[in-house]
Amino acid sequence: MQDVHTSGGEAHSVRDAIIKVEHLSHRYDIGIQPQWALRDINLTIERGSCCALIGFNGSGKSTLIQHFNGLLRPTEGQVVVDGIDVGRRGTDLRALRQRVGLLFQFPESQLFESTVFADVAFGPRRMHLGRHEVRTRVQAALDLVGLPHGEYGWRAPFTLSGGQRRRVALAGILSMSPSVLILDEPSVGLDAEGRAEFYMHLRRVQREQHVTIILVSHDMTEVAMLAEWLFVLHRGQLVLQGSPRTVFAQTEGLRSWNLAVPPLHELLHTLRQQGITIPSDILTLDETFAFLTGGVYI
Repeated sequence: MQDVHTSGGEAHSVRDAIIKVEHLSHRYDIGIQPQWALRDINLTIERGSCCALIGFNGSGKSTLIQHFNGLLRPTEGQVVVDGIDVGRRGTDLRALRQRVGLLFQFPESQLFESTVFADVAFGPRRMHLGRHEVRTRVQAALDLVGLPHGEYGWRAPFTLSGGQRRRVALAGILSMSPSVLILDEPSVGLDAEGRAEFYMHLRRVQREQHVTIILVSHDMTEVAMLAEWLFVLHRGQLVLQGSPRTVFAQTEGLRSWNLAVPPLHELLHTLRQQGITIPSDILTLDETFAFLTGGVYI
């Protein structure tokens, strides 16, 4: 077991690390003046966990996640993903990218096949799997995201709702059986119903497939709801890490890094500043309701 500390954060006990980053720095050699996008990043992500990278635009989030599937390699330091050293010469990047699925913003815009089945089958077919294995994987992935093959497999993707199309894109990644799933702003552009459905199936993926999920999001409510551990980036540096409860309690610090805490956390912070005695360990709606009504909170 390893304890990881970050200034202002809490200890992170990691039993089985699937991603380990040590002293990672990355420089973009563009133009006359090279730019350091990441500086001395150290973090560990536990297998099967759900964590989130948060930070204002330009904080280095996108640069960091591109190291996890080999789109970028370290200028300095080391990144090891599921036993694969990303920066080592001769690393099999194809094998790495089969283990790390990356879902970019608006992935539904990249659906191009005539049927849902064909779109989800695209990745497994490129892996040169047999027809039976491809069919088995597609059916399992569609079932996992709540789009049963018998009902949706024959349909054209453009006939589905925005939330359903995004789940088709997610199924396409899951059909390749990744160990790590990275989602960049996964709910952007979805209505409330679409977001709720996507969150529900994302939790199911983690629970049933034991996939490690990494969220990149500006939506702090989303992060508070889904993630177990947060990494806060600011100007290319890891400035804070901890559980959502710990990180969102750092209201002033988050503001200084141009981040907004979830509305409930902001309200509780304001009430405390006005002298209303609310225990500092209360941070969820259920806990707040229980405290204000004299009930028991845990």
